[in-house]
Amino acid sequence: MVMFISAVLHPLKTINLWLENSPDASVADVTSLVTIFLALGVYLVINRYHKAVNSAVPFKWTTPPAADPKWETITIHDANLESHLVHDDLLPMNPAEGRRYITSFDPSTSMHLGTFAADSEADIDAKIERAGRAQVKWAQTTFGERRRVIRTLMKWLVDNQDVAARVACRDTGKTLVDAALGEIITTCSKMEWLMNHGEQALQPETRHWNLILAYKKSKVYYEPLGVVAAIVSWNYPLHNAWSPILASIFAGNAVVLKCSEHVIWSTSWFVGAIEECLRKCGHNPDIVQTVCCWPEQAKALTQSPFIKHITFIGSEKVGRQIAADAIKHLTPVCLELGGKDPAIILPETDLRKWASLWMRGIFQNSGQNCIGIERLIVHESQYDELYAIMTERVRRLRFGSVLTTSDEGFIPTIDCGSMISNQRFKTLQDLVQDAEEKGANVEFGGQEWRHPYHSGGSYFSATVVGDATEEMDIAQEELFAPIATIMRYQTVDEAIDIANGTRYGLGASVFGPTQSQCLTVAKNLECGMVSINDFGVFYLNQDLPFGGVKCSGYGRFGGPEGLRSLTLTKVIMVDRWPQIIQTSIPAVLDYPIRSMVQSWDFVSGLVDFLYADGYRKRFNGLIQLWGASSARK
Repeated sequence: MVMFISAVLHPLKTINLWLENSPDASVADVTSLVTIFLALGVYLVINRYHKAVNSAVPFKWTTPPAADPKWETITIHDANLESHLVHDDLLPMNPAEGRRYITSFDPSTSMHLGTFAADSEADIDAKIERAGRAQVKWAQTTFGERRRVIRTLMKWLVDNQDVAARVACRDTGKTLVDAALGEIITTCSKMEWLMNHGEQALQPETRHWNLILAYKKSKVYYEPLGVVAAIVSWNYPLHNAWSPILASIFAGNAVVLKCSEHVIWSTSWFVGAIEECLRKCGHNPDIVQTVCCWPEQAKALTQSPFIKHITFIGSEKVGRQIAADAIKHLTPVCLELGGKDPAIILPETDLRKWASLWMRGIFQNSGQNCIGIERLIVHESQYDELYAIMTERVRRLRFGSVLTTSDEGFIPTIDCGSMISNQRFKTLQDLVQDAEEKGANVEFGGQEWRHPYHSGGSYFSATVVGDATEEMDIAQEELFAPIATIMRYQTVDEAIDIANGTRYGLGASVFGPTQSQCLTVAKNLECGMVSINDFGVFYLNQDLPFGGVKCSGYGRFGGPEGLRSLTLTKVIMVDRWPQIIQTSIPAVLDYPIRSMVQSWDFVSGLVDFLYADGYRKRFNGLIQLWGASSARK
């Protein structure tokens, strides 16, 4: 109010001085000036208030020492760590009796990051309960308050993007570039969409009316569900954690996030930043809970009667188990499972123009990308040229850890990081060998690679498998590895059949000389998303729903569809003119029924009047309706 008075008084003083020097000024001139200054004052006050209420809240979150490239600790070389089991010498000084633990390590260097207590069933139950208590108050927050939390997190992430990227790199072995593209930019895109369009997606919607209910009006409301769960994969620890958390809390829910045991170290830090943000913004951080447990304890989350929705990102095998668990309480589930994304290359496509996109689509995150390109399907007339381009470029790929420095402080330039572990190396080697035995061309790669400086790192060599066919397992199984699989076709229809010829249907790409040709092919692909002359860009537009078909899962996250799936869809219907007309039961239909013939004539006439084809029949229906309602018993 003080600001408002000051804003008004200052222009009034100016007007007074102007009047003293302008005796011929009219009343209209003075009124116009006063109106302009008053409007300007109100605007300035409201604008300043709006900025104060919606501005980001500064907060600090301690950087973990392991995010420093110069950080060093013990390295671990033991096959048991493939499953994150813990040796006695890695346990805390005073381990709790009966408590199980999870070890965390950098897969690119095998350096030990920490040992964490795995959650028990009782721990999970307690976290769900805490989330439920906190959600009651959180559900009453305004969209403005929720936007402020998102804005605060976005500012923090942009300001600390280098630290966040290094944390993701340390726990997954990825490169800084892959972290920037797959973690930072995608998460910022998610937050931007929530701030700009999230409220609109959750606003009550007025729905169309029909003739029989012309005196009614209806709205659909999107209300918080309560406590929801997100069970996410390890390949993008920042984005896969923040994305479902942000959507859930923006919808007014509390959320329990179960992360993979592979990335408990980084996920704890990333979620901790959200909790600190909530605390600084004046909200209870208990609305976000983190769970990390062994598979035996996961049912405490997936079968909990207090969890109202589950979002799962991971493998087909685990997704099936979660869907089965959710049946117990009919909990809705969104499953984003594996993919075998094809890239169809139409005849006469300029191969060198798009080669860099294909390299990024195949080798980003060392191939550990759910919408990565798993199959290049090229016309036989261009097969040899494409094979030569890919082999020449793939040979030159450099693998290593970005979080290592030389004695002179030199940071190595690498193209690909490590894989998350070496658990699947035997499977990958068998798939490549099987393809080669069945006629595929494998000139190099196809096996584990021993890094000269990080002998404990989990590196799989970059591989090109040429002349792969549909009969080969390598063309059917999701690889999730740095392997380029090239398949040839003779006709475009055959290319479409090859693309659709797996049990998966997540994403796809079509490349060609004209956009119209590509679009025709795209419409015939069995998948949830297609990029034309591009790869995976549909995920950068967070206004779009994300998900697949067939064994790639069901449901959608992202966009209005994903946000609304985290809410209770409630319909409320009211009278349009309650003082004039409301629903009443005609005497001919009132219980006890007076005459079955008469009541049937009434209903039959009503149907004809409302829905018959042709005005004559509708008019006859009205006559029948009137006659049945006015007839005496």
